[in-house]
Amino acid sequence: MVSKELLDMLNKAIARELQVSIQYMWQHVRAKGIKGAAVESIFRETAITEMKHAESIAERLNYLGGIPTTKPDPIFVGDNLKEMIQNDVKAEEEALALYKQTIKVAEKEGDITTRTLFEKILGDEEEHHDIFTRLLEEWE
Repeated sequence: MVSKELLDMLNKAIARELQVSIQYMWQHVRAKGIKGAAVESIFRETAITEMKHAESIAERLNYLGGIPTTKPDPIFVGDNLKEMIQNDVKAEEEALALYKQTIKVAEKEGDITTRTLFEKILGDEEEHHDIFTRLLEEWE
C-alpha cells in the first residue's frame, strides 16, 4: 500500500513537468536574436523530455491507484532570454529538491519501481540544470 504522501508527491511532480514542458516550449517559440537562435533547440528538446517525464510519472501514479493531475504549476516564460534561462534554472532546482525527496520517500516505503523511475528522471533534471546554468553564465 502506497502512502498518500507519495501519491501527492507524484502529482506534484506531474504538475511540475507539465509546467516546464509548456514553459520551455513557449521559450523555444519566443526566443529572439542571435542568442535565441543558438538556444531555441535546447528549449524545444528539453520541453519534449519533460513531457515524457510527465507521462512516465502519470503512468506510475495511475498504476498505484492515484489520479494524475491535469493542471500545471505556474508557468514563467520570461520577457527576454536571460529571464527565461533564470526561470529555467530555478525550475530545475525545484525539481531536483522534489525528486530527491520523492526518492527518499519511495525508498522508505519499499517502492523500488518509483525510486528507480525518479532516479532516472533526476539524472535528466541534473543535466537540464547544468545546461541552463552554463547558458546563464553568458550574462554573469
